[in-house]
Amino acid sequence: MKLFEKILNPREIRRKLGLNQQEFWTQIGVTQSGGSRYESGRSMPKPVRELLRLVHIEQVDLTKVRREDFEIIDYLKGSHPDLYKSLRKAVRANKKKDGDEDQ
Repeated sequence: MKLFEKILNPREIRRKLGLNQQEFWTQIGVTQSGGSRYESGRSMPKPVRELLRLVHIEQVDLTKVRREDFEIIDYLKGSHPDLYKSLRKAVRANKKKDGDEDQ
């Protein structure tokens, strides 16, 4: 099963997040009425699905993301793969630790 097939029942995602249509859809640049149509079964374009995944599944704050961030990631992956893997592992461990403290 493809990633998008797993995540895209937008109404279910929205309800799990406790957001109304206006709050949910405007975060990814879609009008409430457009979002309502997607929730009713209209086919969602791939860029909208990807924005939905990034913002509502991955919890990426798009206002903080810059092109340079992606350039740095690409550089690290290509030029220093061991450092990239080490940093990724440290971030995941830190997230786990923070998650345990909240509970």
